[in-house]
Amino acid sequence: MPITPSFLGVRTYNNVPLDDLVPYIDWNPFFSVWQLRGKYPNRGYPRIFDDADVGAEAKRVFDDAQKMLKSICAGRKLQANGVVGFFAANSVGDDIEVYEDESRTTVRQVLHTLRQQEYREEQSQYLAMSDFIAPKGSGVKDYIGLFAVTAGLGMEALIASFEAKNDDYSKIMAQALADRLAEAYGEKLHLDVRVKEWGYAPEENMSEDDILKVKYDGIRPAPGYPSQPDHTEKKQMWELLKAHDLASIELTESLAMLPAASVSGLYFANPESKYFAVGKIQKDQVVDYAARKNWDLETSSAISPLCSATTLKYYRALSLRVLNYCALLQKIASPYSTAMLFGKIQLYIYVLSLYICLRASENSSEI
Repeated sequence: MPITPSFLGVRTYNNVPLDDLVPYIDWNPFFSVWQLRGKYPNRGYPRIFDDADVGAEAKRVFDDAQKMLKSICAGRKLQANGVVGFFAANSVGDDIEVYEDESRTTVRQVLHTLRQQEYREEQSQYLAMSDFIAPKGSGVKDYIGLFAVTAGLGMEALIASFEAKNDDYSKIMAQALADRLAEAYGEKLHLDVRVKEWGYAPEENMSEDDILKVKYDGIRPAPGYPSQPDHTEKKQMWELLKAHDLASIELTESLAMLPAASVSGLYFANPESKYFAVGKIQKDQVVDYAARKNWDLETSSAISPLCSATTLKYYRALSLRVLNYCALLQKIASPYSTAMLFGKIQLYIYVLSLYICLRASENSSEI
């Protein structure tokens, strides 16, 4: 039976000490920011330092990061805020009804999910996130959690100090570290939720390494990611969490979070819950999803990268943004990175664009 959270409603966790987040930093994405990737068996942190090609560069950048991280923490140059909400909930088909209170008589909000449709060998289940919440007709009282955290409050002033010195390297470093701290906050808060706030795993006792390997029960998927590719679901989350008012985390008209170093998502406590990718969907689900969200089909273009030839246009635009970012890095990178690494990056993006073009041509008939 589902475990009842220790509270229903919303609580804030603001001005959390940054030092408390550091042990939960996953450093692997940090090296991706600098386009540093070791070869097997030295791909991940800390073995990347032993890589013959990028090891020395990775160690230099990492040491610089440690110095800046200590300065940020000691000087409290960034502020970490967070908000968590727990609500009574039950699933209705592929939707999740979120109730006003435990009486479950008033639906406060509806969270919409998408279901896998693309054929996969050796797969008997085609999942939607609503599968991890007890159906309304079952009589089981279930719950869902939501969260939003940031470690980017104060970033504008920090960036301005580096821009005044024309220090692009430190600017990118600070942004990368704020992103890592935000993700670390999400990780630590999820631990607190499992053990105490929701309390569905009170005996959990894992190392930080095992936590980063996701060996615990429960998941925290986010709108815009593979389990729910529709970013517009963030609107319902912000209505429930009041994240802007309570934690100074803004949701823009384009559904980006500000500060940029912010993370949000849903909490599922079901021990059978797992991450998955919705993948490609068919026109029948697009029509159904549009009806459930009271969209017209033109508005349903929010999920079109999943199901139409607009995939090509979408990823071309994404590739251009990546290339512009690479150009900025190229200005501050080492000779090794300039001569070798960025040529590979641009080649990979070109090949990816060609692949998407072919796939979009093959599958445009699906809608």
